[in-house]
Amino acid sequence: MGPPAQSHSFLSNFTGALIVNIILEEKLHEPMYIFVGNVCINSLNGTAAFYLKFLFDLLSNTHVISYAAYLLQVFVVYSYVATDFSNLALMAYDRYVAICRPLEYHSVMTKHNALLMVCFSRLLLLLCQTVVTIMTSKLELCVSKIDKLYCENWSIVKLACGSTRANDIFGLIITAFYCIHFLLIACSYVQLVKLALKSREGKRKFTQTCVPHLFCLLNVSLALLFDVMYSRYGSASLPQGVKNFMAIQFLIIPPILNPIIYGLILTKIRNKIIYLCVMTGQRLKLRVKV
Repeated sequence: MGPPAQSHSFLSNFTGALIVNIILEEKLHEPMYIFVGNVCINSLNGTAAFYLKFLFDLLSNTHVISYAAYLLQVFVVYSYVATDFSNLALMAYDRYVAICRPLEYHSVMTKHNALLMVCFSRLLLLLCQTVVTIMTSKLELCVSKIDKLYCENWSIVKLACGSTRANDIFGLIITAFYCIHFLLIACSYVQLVKLALKSREGKRKFTQTCVPHLFCLLNVSLALLFDVMYSRYGSASLPQGVKNFMAIQFLIIPPILNPIIYGLILTKIRNKIIYLCVMTGQRLKLRVKV
């Protein structure tokens, strides 16, 4: 088993363990952990969209993909990115209500409301990505070769023979929509930091529950910004290995780091994972003795 397959297997097992813990452990049936579970499920979706095609290409002599399969990967990858940002916005709102308006938290952020927020955000982004995919599928292409290791919308739009103004405008609308997400997240954390600096208890709450979210926000945002800047302004003189890493880093680094960050920093999840590891180790010892 090669490194790509091993990394995908490790990521799937670790992320799957987090998801199962959140589902089975009743103490984790809280809005914050529902959002963490959504992040983990989304990580599996994003990595599956990339790794499955990537592993197939490694085993194949011809690196060809049908137009329908190309659009499917575009749809899944873009849905993964949009879901990450939506979920980070929901997490920021959850922490804002919990720390800045604690008396209203249990009436505003119920388990039912958290699930509704997750479902609504997913339905909205699926609608947006469906429109993007349909618009892209209508384009007539002059060339059929792309330079990336995965399928993305900008690469295919650049190959169109006719006008792409409608695609560009709708793409800018979607980009602006998710930029607003980022601004709302930033505003929430400004308020959280202000409140945290006022008391020792505020600092403790911020450190325990907000720091993981900030790490993941920086992780996703920097990876995406890096990818967008490279797609638009990347130098053609760079070595092919560097180009390949730049092209896929946002599909590899955030899905690996996000579950680890939440699994290690959030106390309830960390304690549950340690407990499961200890129990598994004890069972293995008993089997060896028998």
